[in-house]
Amino acid sequence: MEATVVSLGKLIGFLAFAVSLYILWQIRQILLLVFAAVVFAVVLNRIVRWLQRSGVKRGIAIALTVISLLGILFILFALIGPSFAQQLEQLGNLVPISLGSLGDWINSLSNWLPERLINVRSISDFLPRLQPLITGLLNNAYIWFSDLLAIILNLLLVLVLIIMLVANPAPYRRGLILLFPAFYRRRACEILAECESTLVGWVSATLIDMAVITVVSFIGLLILGVPLALANAIIAGLLEFIPNIGPTLSVIPPMVVGALLVSPGKAVAVLILYILIQQFEAYILVPFVMKQQVELLPAVTLLAVVIFGSLFGFLGVFLAVPLVIVSKIWIYELLIKDILNHWDKNEKDSSSQEETIALAYSAKGNR
Repeated sequence: MEATVVSLGKLIGFLAFAVSLYILWQIRQILLLVFAAVVFAVVLNRIVRWLQRSGVKRGIAIALTVISLLGILFILFALIGPSFAQQLEQLGNLVPISLGSLGDWINSLSNWLPERLINVRSISDFLPRLQPLITGLLNNAYIWFSDLLAIILNLLLVLVLIIMLVANPAPYRRGLILLFPAFYRRRACEILAECESTLVGWVSATLIDMAVITVVSFIGLLILGVPLALANAIIAGLLEFIPNIGPTLSVIPPMVVGALLVSPGKAVAVLILYILIQQFEAYILVPFVMKQQVELLPAVTLLAVVIFGSLFGFLGVFLAVPLVIVSKIWIYELLIKDILNHWDKNEKDSSSQEETIALAYSAKGNR
């Protein structure tokens, strides 16, 4: 009877665990939004606490932080937005001319390339078919934003969560710590503090990295005379948020623009420029600005971006690195440091206790 009750309890526990996993998977997008809100709230809370140490009351510090952040974003959009939109419009207008120039260049290859090596005529005949497609995509870009309302609602949800978390973070922190056993709550609080410090260092360093890459790319593209320098530089800066993959993807737009609007040689110059920028980033910029960032192996970050992107879409790509940072800290502190590093010690303590008990029983039996 007792064995049946134990088996039934295990079955109920397994079913409850399976149902919980299913529910978590169904609301994974909401959980990612909550995680994004937590990351930004942690960064903003650090600024609020810095203002508090300067003598500013917490409510006023929160208001100043949020207003300053929104003001900075508004100024950036006001300064960069019109030029960015104008350059994208110019790109759409220049697509037919660019494709015509590319067709003429390919036709010129037929004068000295053997036709058996590459059928340039077929490529040239295919180019006019691309013009309506590319022009249609650029002129009907509003179709890409058909889910704009959902995006705005998600952003509002994240913003509201950020404000609520920053306004009073203590209850949420205590609630999370209460999920751990009583003997481990102090240790869990220490691990959460380490996660907070690491995330703040990573976000601040990443923002500096993005700003520097944007400025350097803009100056380099201007020197090379590549059209749409501002738009391509902003794209390069934004893609820096995605490690490994982002910098590689950022070279494609300026190379295409340089090849289509100027000459194929300009694309080679752009490629060399971006290789130099990435070397500058890898050996000078990143070691200087990311001293507080947790060390992550390049293969780990690449796999994280690919895996989280395939599972969770754009949000997974966007949050891959902070997810890996938090996971690494918890795995190291909880699994490796607190469990595996004391595994032999626990076994020795257990065996010594068993030997002590056995000796005590043996002594008792000899009496």
